[in-house]
Amino acid sequence: MSVDKARIKQDFIDARGYWSWGWDPLLDMAPDYFAAYAKLSSVPWKPGSVLSPKVKELLYIAIDSSTTHMFEAGLRLHIRNALGYGATRDEIMEVFQLTSVLGVHTVTMGVPALLDAMRSVGRGAEIQAGELTPEQKKLKADFIAARGYWSEMWDGVLTLSPDYFEAYSEFSSVPWKHGTLEPKIKEFIYIAIDTATTHLYEPGTRIHMENALKLGATPAEIMEVLALTSVLGVHTMAVGVPALLAELKRAEEKKQSA
Repeated sequence: MSVDKARIKQDFIDARGYWSWGWDPLLDMAPDYFAAYAKLSSVPWKPGSVLSPKVKELLYIAIDSSTTHMFEAGLRLHIRNALGYGATRDEIMEVFQLTSVLGVHTVTMGVPALLDAMRSVGRGAEIQAGELTPEQKKLKADFIAARGYWSEMWDGVLTLSPDYFEAYSEFSSVPWKHGTLEPKIKEFIYIAIDTATTHLYEPGTRIHMENALKLGATPAEIMEVLALTSVLGVHTMAVGVPALLAELKRAEEKKQSA
């Protein structure tokens, strides 16, 4: 049975609002696969979806620019789409600022492991116990004022390195003090980069889901964030198909010159 590639392409455009020349080779080589991908990726774009097109594109920008992925082709495409939906330069810069904090998970994962290791080897007494110092209390209060929440995972960081905690608090608070995106949208960005298949950081996911819900997010909105983020795996095709075509061409040229 023949596959109507033109219909598949038009269905994608109707659902997603754009077409990229990069999809042409995949559609040509594997139309059934592309049709299935188009159906999956279009779910959060169907009529009745709860996030605006601009916000959806900002979420794509976040996961493509994340240090765990850095997919420039997709990043440029979704910046273009976001601008077309009315996003501003400052909003996109704010997405970058929010996304750039991902490196702190080295600390939020590493500090609990360090504390456990200290206890395991009999050095738990070196961990500061009791009341926070006045300086630490102020740092904690400043973080809560800027970020709107506190998590127990920060306790160990604040205990072991108040200087690092202070510097990170200032760094991560910039888009919360000077940005323009709705706080709920900021939390959606954190959810997207934490749940992306290239990261899968569950502690942060839970914290930012709770924060988003407290800010008035609905389960439907968060589910839409997850649905948008879940299609990141298609970048196997976005990178793999051009590489395959290039190597097939190279092999054919080698064969002809033999």
